[in-house]
Amino acid sequence: MEERGHLSEMIKALEALKKASRDIEAMGGGGGGSDGGRCDSPSIKALLELQTGSDDLLSGDPQLSTLSGLLSRFKSLVSSLKSSSSPDGGSGTSGILGSILRRRSGSCDEIARVAGSIGAEIQSWIDRVSADRLVSALRSSSAADARDEEERAALLRALELRVSQGFDRALQEVLLRYGAFGAVEAALADTSAPKLVRERAAATVLALVRFNKAVFVGPVLMGPTVDALVSMSSASAAALRVLSGLIRAIRSPLVDELHARGAIPRLVALLGGGEGSGVDIEVRVLALDCALEIGYFGRKEAIDAMLAEGLVKRLAALQRSDLGGALIEMDCGDGGGVPAGWLCRGRGRGRRRGWEEEQRFLDARPFASCVARWAVQVEVGEGLRQRERRELKRELVARVREAAASEAEAATILAEVLWGSTIW
Repeated sequence: MEERGHLSEMIKALEALKKASRDIEAMGGGGGGSDGGRCDSPSIKALLELQTGSDDLLSGDPQLSTLSGLLSRFKSLVSSLKSSSSPDGGSGTSGILGSILRRRSGSCDEIARVAGSIGAEIQSWIDRVSADRLVSALRSSSAADARDEEERAALLRALELRVSQGFDRALQEVLLRYGAFGAVEAALADTSAPKLVRERAAATVLALVRFNKAVFVGPVLMGPTVDALVSMSSASAAALRVLSGLIRAIRSPLVDELHARGAIPRLVALLGGGEGSGVDIEVRVLALDCALEIGYFGRKEAIDAMLAEGLVKRLAALQRSDLGGALIEMDCGDGGGVPAGWLCRGRGRGRRRGWEEEQRFLDARPFASCVARWAVQVEVGEGLRQRERRELKRELVARVREAAASEAEAATILAEVLWGSTIW
């Protein structure tokens, strides 16, 4: 506990150093604004004070020797700039004054460069320590401790936020060196781990894939991530949200993997009816998101698997529910009997007001026009050939007529399906 407290104190001090150094780098070394080129700007003062107070803290870690050297260099540059800015330095001829000003400008640039190096070195050290702490915590045997649960969830969240800042080659090298992805994936697949930890691990996997697909997509497709997310999906909206995000990020290869592992029937069941009749509403909404993503990226085998599980019947039942409805009945000002909702969505950017009205309608009624929305995803998607799309449309018409509760409902759904595919 004492060691953990010391580490937290050090990280807090280094975060403050990093913030001050990046402020200086952003302002060009002199403090910017009314400070002009002065070396007494608040950011420089803060960094010098932190440097003085951090000497003991940094001396105990050999990995921080580079940082200590940079801080000493920074202090020396600021002292030099102060000397050149003194009243004595301003006396003399204009040539001497010009030389002094040029030196001051060069010193400010150098201060900014050193400040940037300080910030980068601090971030590199924090990344190494954080990766080490995360991997150690996830592989710890004290999984039943509630405090450990909170710590692991917090460390996973910290990694998720860090990689979400954008690609960083140095960070990637750290993650690979410490085996961070393997540890996160193992936590996700561990059925004995707390739900909070598994959900945070799932979100971190998605963040890592977005961070660098070239490195992390392969492990996702070959490892236990897919099975773990599918097994969690009936009781965890967070797992379904991550699965939908992964489908969007990895596209057809992940849909192929879902089909190969027999996961599509389980996902379709979450829409309701049969085994999924008692599924939570939020889970159904997210299952619909997954169905729409699979419809867009799925090849014929995956689409056929969805239809074989009664997808159209389940979607029609959802559309008939209190959270359903028909976008074709919306009016975005076009008139003339045109299905305005699909027209607004089809023209998107050009019909901003209509699109926003349609989106508000879908927020309130997430299952509205879900049959047509799925059909349009398949129609404009990447998975099917043109001939396969035509065959699917004929099959879809027949399945809609079977699933509809009345001729009027069938006519409404088919109108949306046909209008949606032509306007998109």
